[in-house]
Amino acid sequence: MIPMNLDSLKEAALWQERSIKTPEFDVASVVSKTTKAPTWLHFGAGNIFRGFVARLQQDLLNQGLVETGVIAADTFDYEIIDRIYKPYDNLTLMVDLKPSGDVGYEIIGSITEARKADPSLADEMARLREIVSSPSLQLISFTITEKGYALRNMNGDRLPVVEADLENGPEQAHHAMSIVCALLWERFQKGAAPLALASMDNCSHNGEKLRSSILEIAEEWKIRKFVSAEFIEYIKDESRVAFPWSMIDKITPRPDASVQKMIEELGISDMAPITTGKGTFIAPFVNAEIPQYLVMEDTFPNGRPPFEKAGVYMTDRDTVNKSERMKVTTCLNPLHTALAVYGCLLGYTRISDEMNNPLLVSLIKKIGYDEGLPVVTDPKILDPKEFIREVIEERLPNPYIPDAPQRIATDTSLKVPIRFGETIKSYIADPSLNVTSLTYIPLAIAGWFRYLLGVDDNGDEMPISSDPLLSSLQAQLANVHFGDPDSCDGQLDGLLSNTSLFAADLVACGLAPKIENMLSEMLAGPGAVKITLKKYVG
Repeated sequence: MIPMNLDSLKEAALWQERSIKTPEFDVASVVSKTTKAPTWLHFGAGNIFRGFVARLQQDLLNQGLVETGVIAADTFDYEIIDRIYKPYDNLTLMVDLKPSGDVGYEIIGSITEARKADPSLADEMARLREIVSSPSLQLISFTITEKGYALRNMNGDRLPVVEADLENGPEQAHHAMSIVCALLWERFQKGAAPLALASMDNCSHNGEKLRSSILEIAEEWKIRKFVSAEFIEYIKDESRVAFPWSMIDKITPRPDASVQKMIEELGISDMAPITTGKGTFIAPFVNAEIPQYLVMEDTFPNGRPPFEKAGVYMTDRDTVNKSERMKVTTCLNPLHTALAVYGCLLGYTRISDEMNNPLLVSLIKKIGYDEGLPVVTDPKILDPKEFIREVIEERLPNPYIPDAPQRIATDTSLKVPIRFGETIKSYIADPSLNVTSLTYIPLAIAGWFRYLLGVDDNGDEMPISSDPLLSSLQAQLANVHFGDPDSCDGQLDGLLSNTSLFAADLVACGLAPKIENMLSEMLAGPGAVKITLKKYVG
């Protein structure tokens, strides 16, 4: 058995005989150069970063196009740094899972340093201030999930941690956005060098979300005299501080036991996943699909790596926005959510297994091709129809991608207005289209309501994935019961007219009766979900 660390990398033959690719650059040299003149800091030390974002820099380092790596930082789960980064000298084993069953292995060595953005750790924060103050720094990127940018709860009230940060100032910042704003204040005071802050999270207008949150904190600190008016102007000036938008797409599921077994059979030691005290399930390896997309607005006032040489689409903001809308509202995310709720109801634990069910495949084809494509936003750099084809025929059926509908069903209430609501809005807005002609998106919404009852298609109790609105949604469905089709009569209008939930009033636009009827059919008893699916998509 061999460990994964910098010492073992020196034994090239050990890795070659296992067909594991290793960095084609001198890792120690890259670490040294990055320490002295950092160019890229990333917040969010999880799987999508290690398996996609850091790998972009690995590719550029292998090509000899850059000389520095990426510094990782985490604002949420510091245990990841202690247990997944440090014991392995910041290396990650990337496992590429191909639909053919072939597996590719590569050690990612582009991450040169890992830090905890914890205000209680003076040394960690001092190093982060040093990094962000460096004139050589070109980019701070983020994969912290959409919730990481939020300063307010669902009621619009500021989170208590944010209120405390505003009162206590930059020195005592705890929220991710407050920490980043405090680091920017440090950079401003040390010369105000230009910088790009790039969200790579899977959410609409991600660059604007990041900019808005940073500015709100900065302006509140200015009111309290923690920062200067000139600092606000610095952040607002996109020729000095830019917030490029992006669209990112790569399925990176939780580490899977079958992948762990394959790695151990290769003779690599200490590869078992861990669960941190904060509930993060993570491993020294990342298992993921091969297809990946990153479309970025090319706005980097202090320069940038040649991302296009690593397969990134560098373009303008409008094209990024169109690419994101294409993926999130039509070509991937709506299909994923439909599979998630129906997969849970039908007892599936893998998305790939669902793709062997002709009813579910028919459902997502009809959502994508029949109802989505007529209103798709075409970014031109990607072909929407081909994108859907790849998703349905290659990506989702990949039996070696251990992704679960239960994972995809997490936070569905936050996803529905974008993944389904935007298409519904497009139909309402287009006089040549009839919104009441929609059938398969309403069927997905009815399936979500059926899922929220916590009873599967056999009539057995079923766990529900976490969701910030779960208790509220279930309270509004309290009078709807499995086995009683009439129980949903008149019970859904309050939900379906909620424009925050669906981005449109589904009562006013005429879709409510169809959704209510579909849900009623799925309440008839055991097997009713399958029967209803067969009626509409079979």
